[in-house]
Amino acid sequence: MTQRSLDRLIRPRTIAVFGGREARRVIEQCDLMGFAGEIWPVHPTQESVLGRRCYRSVAELPDAPDAAFVGVNRTLTVDIVRNLSERGAGGAVCYASGFSEAVAELADGADLQRVLVEAAGSMPIVGPNCYGMINGLDGALLWPDQHGIVRSERGVAILTQSSNIAINLSMQRRGLPISYLMTAGNQAQTGLSDLAQAVLADPRVTAVGLHIEGFGDIRALEALAMRARDLKKPVVALKVGKSEQAQRATVSHTASLAGSDAVADAVLNRLGIGRVTTLPELIETLKLLHVAGPLESNAISSMSCSGGEASLMADAAVGLNVEFRALKAEQLPALRASLGQMVTLSNPLDYHTFVWGDLERQTEAFSAMFAGGYALNLLVLDFPREDRCDGADWMITVSAVAAAARQTGSRAGILATLPENMPEAIAQQLIEAGIVPLCGISEALAAADIASGIADAWERPQPLPLLSTRTEAGEMETLSEAAAKAELAAAGLIVPRGKTAATASEAADCAEQLGFPVALKALGVEHKSDVGAVKLNLWDRNGVRDAAESMSHVARGFLVERMVDRPLAELIVGAVRDPVVGLTLTVGAGGILVELLEDSVVLPLPVTKAEVMDRISRLKVRKLIEGYRGNAGSSLEMVADAVVSTAEYVVKNAARLEELDINPLMVLPESRGVVAADALIRRRR
Repeated sequence: MTQRSLDRLIRPRTIAVFGGREARRVIEQCDLMGFAGEIWPVHPTQESVLGRRCYRSVAELPDAPDAAFVGVNRTLTVDIVRNLSERGAGGAVCYASGFSEAVAELADGADLQRVLVEAAGSMPIVGPNCYGMINGLDGALLWPDQHGIVRSERGVAILTQSSNIAINLSMQRRGLPISYLMTAGNQAQTGLSDLAQAVLADPRVTAVGLHIEGFGDIRALEALAMRARDLKKPVVALKVGKSEQAQRATVSHTASLAGSDAVADAVLNRLGIGRVTTLPELIETLKLLHVAGPLESNAISSMSCSGGEASLMADAAVGLNVEFRALKAEQLPALRASLGQMVTLSNPLDYHTFVWGDLERQTEAFSAMFAGGYALNLLVLDFPREDRCDGADWMITVSAVAAAARQTGSRAGILATLPENMPEAIAQQLIEAGIVPLCGISEALAAADIASGIADAWERPQPLPLLSTRTEAGEMETLSEAAAKAELAAAGLIVPRGKTAATASEAADCAEQLGFPVALKALGVEHKSDVGAVKLNLWDRNGVRDAAESMSHVARGFLVERMVDRPLAELIVGAVRDPVVGLTLTVGAGGILVELLEDSVVLPLPVTKAEVMDRISRLKVRKLIEGYRGNAGSSLEMVADAVVSTAEYVVKNAARLEELDINPLMVLPESRGVVAADALIRRRR
């Protein structure tokens, strides 16, 4: 059944409220925000609520409401939702708990949630188990509690699964204008991505922030990202789960590298959704995007009247994709003329206090800095306490920043190192002047990193849809190494020349036919090195036979291969199935360095060669591949070709494949290629 538009629900002109205390609070909050539409209380016994006539049922309402807040018990919620849907209401917020989130306590919780969704039919519902939503643009609330949202004409939308986090975010005093605040609860029918798409369509919304506990419907997230890209409205996400590792029962290293958080990071990067790590980062990034939008580059400038602050700025940029690009030669004369001979001209710049309180000279200095073509120009300025100090000189600096930004047409931000040193009233004034008010050095630089990353993602070709997560039913099987390599060779990868043998004597014969030295491996053993089921660098027939006899108690046959020459680098290339995203590919430092270096990237599938090149070029092991300290090098493009061949094999076999592990993928000097020295494939029969 096709769900109706969310427009009436999120921008209602008529609201019906069901219940007692919570319903009354919804009316109170609507009145406090100046909601101009009609509110219809529904209660079985009360005659009126806050001066409004009380109706007895959905059928008695004057009309089908645009939105409804259903604040009754869980079973009655189902009945009311059914009646609202039949009446043609625009949508409902389901406040009650006791559904799928409570299956440990209530055996019928999941079943009742399914009944609720059926009762809603095509009518949108939000929740259950959620507070609802606040429309700060129109003063329309389906929200049974206090909050900190003030009316605004434009702003960012914030959506979360957690009602308490929503309340906390509403109370921020950092100057961030919030247009919509929404909670999704259990997301029984309508998910965060659905709500986000609806608010993105409002021209008064500038950016969207998501607090995500789980991706849920990955197709809806893809659709949101594409819509955001089309509308040029950035989306950022705080995705929790960094502490979780994908500790599933597995026979390869790939699953430990491609943990749920690594997959989430790769998916968000692919979709052009910026990722923040804390709530303060979320607020500061949304502020930057609200005022300035995505940044056309990662080049930023910083000015402060303290060397200590300049050092803090430089240090905080380490590990981030932001660049304090050096000053241009043409900037230097104007900076020297305005700041004097004693100031060291650099970026970050300590401009000392020689121009403090001088509007004209500060404007000249700031204009010279802003003329450097930076995507964002930051001025570090902590405002004094209003109860003890005179802040007149600080406001002169603000005026100089505003004048310099106007003169140069540049983006500017004023950064307080401590959040409490950026008064909310001043933050609001700065936003009105087109200046970004930022709080916290690390948060501000993270925001710049994310804002430039979103712009980069939008410049890339639109990503292909992710692979389907559906798999065929069937018993799981693990292919022998020989069978796995045969499949990979057919897919275009290079594997060592090899033969299989049933006995130790046959293994020795195979070795002579292949030519020494050889490697001998027991077939049917998953962790070979743990049980002595692999022997390398065997140089004669007797050595092969003796090695085979020593492992015959665990072997179901033998694989004899020509030894691969010593590689420049060893990689791991593997695929595992994420329960939400489906199959993803992992590439990283392999061999014994898998866990030691933690040097890997995750590639959602399908993937293009350009995407592979972009991601593997970020690996630390790239230096070994391309030649390190005078050693011979190979071609990163040749590695990319092997990764693409692996990816194509995974995509072609996605319906059955559960896991693939190539470790090591040996990178030899360029003339000799890239060789899959060991391989494992698990799939359904």
